[in-house]
Amino acid sequence: MNVSSKAVLCRLLGVWGLLAAGLSAADRFVAPNGDDSNPGTIERPFATLSHAQKSVSPGETVFLRGGIYRMKESDVSQRDGFLASIMLLDKSGTRGRPIRYQAYGGEHPVFDCSQVKPAGLRISAIRVRASWIHLKGISITGVQVTHTGHTQSICVENLGDHNVYEQLRMHDGQAIGLFIGRGSHNLVLNCDAWNNHDFTSGNQRGGNTDGFGCHVARGGAGNVFRGCRAWFNSDDGFDCISTGSAVTFENCWAFRNGLSAAGKRLGDGNGFKAGGYGIEPDARFPDPVPRHRVLHCVAVGNPSSGFYANHHPGGIDFIGNAALSNGTNFNFLGRSADAKQDIPGHGHRILDNFSLNGGCETANLDEARCEMSGNHFDPRTRKLKKSRPPVFDEASLSAPRKPDGSLPDITIPGLDARRISLLTGATTAKDG
Repeated sequence: MNVSSKAVLCRLLGVWGLLAAGLSAADRFVAPNGDDSNPGTIERPFATLSHAQKSVSPGETVFLRGGIYRMKESDVSQRDGFLASIMLLDKSGTRGRPIRYQAYGGEHPVFDCSQVKPAGLRISAIRVRASWIHLKGISITGVQVTHTGHTQSICVENLGDHNVYEQLRMHDGQAIGLFIGRGSHNLVLNCDAWNNHDFTSGNQRGGNTDGFGCHVARGGAGNVFRGCRAWFNSDDGFDCISTGSAVTFENCWAFRNGLSAAGKRLGDGNGFKAGGYGIEPDARFPDPVPRHRVLHCVAVGNPSSGFYANHHPGGIDFIGNAALSNGTNFNFLGRSADAKQDIPGHGHRILDNFSLNGGCETANLDEARCEMSGNHFDPRTRKLKKSRPPVFDEASLSAPRKPDGSLPDITIPGLDARRISLLTGATTAKDG
């Protein structure tokens, strides 16, 4: 066989190998031991996500090999005012041909940002300005804050449309887990945010550090959080204050937020802060006021409220949720249309919810002006007995996810298998 024939055979064998592994010749690879001068193949991977973005097109995938990516200050892609973006993704896919950034096989890529500390700045570890991209299977840890004023850092920040964030793990840093600041029709699926506490800015209690946040303007419709968990974040688990378009939280769990792992009280401590626009007399509400949806979610052990309407001036859908052992399990506090005073919440759809062992089961509810049925805190159905509270295995909430990324199995005293299957997403795993 001559040299040219051998070269052709090698190329054919290489293509066959890629096909056998379910890969494409256009796919790129990144690894902790890679080099950005490499071609980005599985044998010779890139070192950084930012460099890999330059070489992919719509419909292609960047695979991240497992291991720890120890980020350095020199890795910062962009500085903008008080913000430093470590990894900036600004190349978009297209409808039906997203650009994917995902863990390779069953491997676990971890971006450790603990050594990125530019003076006086807040950090966005992965800032997504692009649309039609899909991030999957990535961990971000140790994100810092060095600005001492009123600020926040972010693990994953979305500013685009039609993006999917799946099986992301954001933990043990000073930053919000995932923050949608702009954009529409984004899906956050089966992601976890835990042990995040900003002890640097403001009063060091971490009052801006939520697990997940969505704070879009009018026109940012269709954002969905599904199957996500938030625990031991120093402020709230899920927060959509000052949001101009409706947000959906579905099959999400929030527990022990507003507390440190040692039990110290920190920020607000709500499980789901589902709306509101502040309490100033001159607050301006969007027209129309968005109707958020909180569906089949679980709130446990949050010291303020499990589910909180947060002075919302309009109605919210609270359907099929379960609240256990929160300061107040369901707090429907509203705000008058002229923004001048707090009032009992009205206009809500409150259906098939379950409450157990809260410091207070419900608060601030104008029941006559809400649609209510099937609730286990509803005095028209039955009142819960507080003597000898049933045992609930709270540790099961933070158990490992199933291999497909779905929520672990749990049991809740007083709920049957059908109701629990709704809380774990067994019957609602559909696209947003």
